[in-house]
Amino acid sequence: RKKPTQDGRSLRRYRKRWVVERFFSWLFSYRRTKVRYEVKIDNFLGMVYLATMCIGFRHI
Repeated sequence: RKKPTQDGRSLRRYRKRWVVERFFSWLFSYRRTKVRYEVKIDNFLGMVYLATMCIGFRHI
């Protein structure tokens, strides 16, 4: 027997949304991505990629 939810829908959509929201929360915990010190977009994207790699390695 499946465990019913409060409104009767499955939680698959909410699980995906949780992953995306947590990722952006973890991404903005790095101050350089939240405050955007870099003027050039290439430098900013480099910091975003670096933060993403750090998050990925931490959660593997």
